Amino acid sequence: MTILFDIGNVLLRFDYKDALHALIPPHQGQAAERLRLLDLKRDDLESGRISADDFIDWSLATLGTEASAEDFTAAWRSIFTPIPGTWELAMRWADQGHRLILFSNINPLHHPWIFDAFSVFRHFHGAVMSYEIGCMKPHDEFYQIATERYELIPEQTFYIDDLIANIETGRRFGFHCHLYHPDRHDELESAAGLLGLL
Repeated sequence: MTILFDIGNVLLRFDYKDALHALIPPHQGQAAERLRLLDLKRDDLESGRISADDFIDWSLATLGTEASAEDFTAAWRSIFTPIPGTWELAMRWADQGHRLILFSNINPLHHPWIFDAFSVFRHFHGAVMSYEIGCMKPHDEFYQIATERYELIPEQTFYIDDLIANIETGRRFGFHCHLYHPDRHDELESAAGLLGLL
């Protein structure tokens, strides 16, 4: 079986707001609006439409901060917390000989840095990263590229993601799909059991 793992809120919880809020000087005001603009701009970074350096420069200006590019990068990378349940499953499935593929909307400030920062990624056999291929989930092109690159056989592919729009596209491609929530990890184990993965 090939198992496609989203990263955010599947393997790693993440929260940008606290880390980036700390970079905004108190006198600037409008912190929530500044953070909202960064969240909107993140799609440009994750789809490869803007470089990491340009994104950092734009973000520092938008936040109204005197923080350095290095400070911003450190804050941008400090957002992750491992989700133990899916880490354990990934390691178990790798040991059992299943092929694990990362399947993520992600940006060049997080990848490949996360490979060094989090040990679970050494168990994966490949990756489809949005900023590298120039398109994002849930668009069909992302799934088509993954299918061709890894010769995915839909009925032998199990896809785990935390967003329903992404899952709906996966279902249209014929994948076995599971909508994941970290607080309902047992539901993933039940779904995996039905596929003979546990």
